[in-house]
Amino acid sequence: MSPTIAVLALQGAFIEHEQRLQSLGCTTIELRQAADLARPFDGLVLPGGESTVQAKLLHDLGMFEPLRQRIAEGLPALGTCAGLILLADHFRTLPVTVRRNAYGRQLGSFHAEGRWEGGAGATKPSAATNAESRPGAHGASTPAPVPLTFIRAPRIEALGSDVEPLVTLNDAPVAVRHHNQIAGAFHPELDDDNRLYEAFLAPLKRAY
Repeated sequence: MSPTIAVLALQGAFIEHEQRLQSLGCTTIELRQAADLARPFDGLVLPGGESTVQAKLLHDLGMFEPLRQRIAEGLPALGTCAGLILLADHFRTLPVTVRRNAYGRQLGSFHAEGRWEGGAGATKPSAATNAESRPGAHGASTPAPVPLTFIRAPRIEALGSDVEPLVTLNDAPVAVRHHNQIAGAFHPELDDDNRLYEAFLAPLKRAY
């Protein structure tokens, strides 16, 4: 048995998320209409795209409140880029302050390397690359850098209660965890690093 992950497929970069989740042993389903919510699923992915468009479609299709309620009740959720904005500003289940398109026109899309803050046991970028962690001071291993692809990305400007950074860039959080929710300002589906997915999937895989 493997967890079934629902991917919001109304707009945005949802196919790449599905492919990555499938490569990690998950079954995926697409959420396109309210009837799809009747299908059983263990977790939810909210992809990048246009958060305002996604929120309007969710309301128009009668999907907004059912999904918001499930997340509030503990459904594991992963939001990336626009998905971060949905969780923070629309569903209001993620207590962070987000500023949209915060990096400006010239930095609308860029690549960087961040630092993994997710703790021990996640020192390798992905099973596929089999990259080694780098030795740190006094012989201790330090996590390999996290590749980050930003596309008109929001900025996480403040963290609320019980929100922990998972990835930082120049000491500022670019991915966070709040209980059952993980959200990032970047697009993990575009780089060969599974750590954000693995953090999202870890409690679900333990259940199986």
